[in-house]
Amino acid sequence: MKTGTLLKLKAKHKDTVDYHLPLGEELVALNDLVGKKVSLKFTGDIYCVDTGKKIKKSFGNGYSWESYITLPECDQCIFQPELCHFARGTCRDSEWGEKHCMQPHVIYISLTSDLKIGITRKTQVPTRWIDQGAVKAIALCEVKDRLTSGLIEVEIAKEMKDKTNWRNMLKNNYKDQDLLEVKKEIISKYSALLEKYKAKISDDKVYEFKYPVEQYPDKVSSFNIKKTDSISGKLLGIKGQYLIFDSGVINIRKYQGYEVQLES
Repeated sequence: MKTGTLLKLKAKHKDTVDYHLPLGEELVALNDLVGKKVSLKFTGDIYCVDTGKKIKKSFGNGYSWESYITLPECDQCIFQPELCHFARGTCRDSEWGEKHCMQPHVIYISLTSDLKIGITRKTQVPTRWIDQGAVKAIALCEVKDRLTSGLIEVEIAKEMKDKTNWRNMLKNNYKDQDLLEVKKEIISKYSALLEKYKAKISDDKVYEFKYPVEQYPDKVSSFNIKKTDSISGKLLGIKGQYLIFDSGVINIRKYQGYEVQLES
């Protein structure tokens, strides 16, 4: 049995994605647990992932209210990059903004439940795609900063989804697509937009991802660890930020800061 506070799953792109669960100071190898009985028990304690302070309720995937309303990584522009206000001098933390937002960003196409347009920091390729449970992804172009990537994404998103249907993703329910052909169509259709923002067209490497999943569920029900303080069952697999049990699924990122006991 291991006890510690949860943080988002760490993943490495290999032939099969290699997952580890940060649990306090430990990193628990998860791939070896697929196919085995695993239990997670919530101790009732929650800690802010920023300050470590014990809290009654978390906000924005693991923060205290004070951290949530003051940290730049919790600002609205993180979820809507086209609203980035760094240039106006109103960033919550300009040093953080320099390191995370004023850096090269990639606009990409991924295949999760459907085709999806999205953005990520260049340094987060291909981690971002694994986190969202993509089966395939390709970089469309590269731009100088987060704001520019958001301005491009919001235009393309008028005709292409920018959200993942997480239930279909966990069922592995998708229609295969030729991402190279999709990329060519987008570049052709939005050539003026890409030229306007001086986007650099990326190479044509298609990333493919195989997840450590023994069996995908036919129906998806999500655990609420605040209501069901104990989760136990056969671990069928791991995809995106989800653990897939024979009795339901849990989004680990959603419960960052929760203290749990893990037993296998």
